[in-house]
Amino acid sequence: MALSFAATVGTAQADTNAVVVVHSGRLLDRPGQAPRGPSTVLVRNGKIESIRDGFLDAASYPGAQVIDLRDKFVLPGLIDSHVHLDSDRAGQEGLIEGLTNGPAYFAYEAAVNARKTLAAGFTTVRNLGNGDGVTLALRDAIAAGKVPGPRIVDAGNGISTTSGHGDSSLGLSPDLAEHAHQENLCDGVESCRRAVRLQIRRGVDVIKIMTTGGVNSRIGAGLGRQMFDDEAKALIETAHLYGKKVAVHAHGADGINTALRNGADSIEHGTLLDEEGIKLFLKTGAYYVPTLSTVNGYLERIAKDPNAYPPEVRAKIDWRISITGQALEKAFPRGVKIAFGTDAGVSKHGRNADEFELMVKHGMPASEAIKAATVNAADLLGLSKETGTLEPGKRADLIAVTGDPLKDVTVLKKVDFVMKEGRVQ
Repeated sequence: MALSFAATVGTAQADTNAVVVVHSGRLLDRPGQAPRGPSTVLVRNGKIESIRDGFLDAASYPGAQVIDLRDKFVLPGLIDSHVHLDSDRAGQEGLIEGLTNGPAYFAYEAAVNARKTLAAGFTTVRNLGNGDGVTLALRDAIAAGKVPGPRIVDAGNGISTTSGHGDSSLGLSPDLAEHAHQENLCDGVESCRRAVRLQIRRGVDVIKIMTTGGVNSRIGAGLGRQMFDDEAKALIETAHLYGKKVAVHAHGADGINTALRNGADSIEHGTLLDEEGIKLFLKTGAYYVPTLSTVNGYLERIAKDPNAYPPEVRAKIDWRISITGQALEKAFPRGVKIAFGTDAGVSKHGRNADEFELMVKHGMPASEAIKAATVNAADLLGLSKETGTLEPGKRADLIAVTGDPLKDVTVLKKVDFVMKEGRVQ
């Protein structure tokens, strides 16, 4: 007898070797293509064994678990290419949190945020910045099945120059600044090569660098380039030497173009993208990750406390809010490859799907926004053979929603069902 959807949601599978039969009302198995009608996804050993049109009679598989999603729209598990799982706070609140709590606290915080993210339908994330190893450990714990959460591709600590966006001593008194983590800072070619190798030694999956200032940097040095070409080249070449992709935090056009000229695999934020940058994107095949929903986090914190950010940061936030989406409006129509990413941690964890609404607002059809969070993001993260579409041999990562996200992308804000690697979450 088929289990009802409601009964199934709270039932974690004890045996991933069991056969699972998923009946779907509509199935978007390959985002970017038309959805299928009533379908059956057959899952075995945590992977998709086959997809059939219509509702397969589960009697052919004695003992199979049957999941009834015949009134739902089913699609692949979503992928967020830019998160920071170890905190949900920023501004003055975030500074105080960092000074008063240690790695043990942030380990629990990251675990809670990972669970929120998974419940929101995101079965894979790329975590772009954590200095104390919390998210690296969480990555391994989730992979081992010890705690629930999305699959994590982790960058360790983001690398920048001294006084750059990744300098954690900014805003601290001299006595405190000398105790800040500094292994992620580099100045000059040899220093930058070593900084990459230090992160690789920690076991990271990807390298993140910062070629420009940041909105949240506690320094009034603007958002233009803060890294020389030879430094960016040294960072990217060294990462590629070790087979690691490079994600680049960049707002100003000069920093975007420096990164792209030197082989960056993705540009995060890309706020002041110009014509040269668009041509470089198209030439190199790099991905653009817009992170539009950062503005939601800013607006919510400022509404709660107008002094949530120091003046030099608040000025940049106001500018970022005013210009958000303009780069995407330029990039998408020209054919720049877009991957979904939120910068969650600046925006709120568990509300990652808010990004879809902003992507559509700034010119992307819902179908393309969904493709950015599945097919494209999987390609960027190097996981296309495992996830991003629902095909035989891939991991059984799938979600279900009420309504049609191709017509109203906001239905993705309320995910009714999540399966990761064949397990109901």
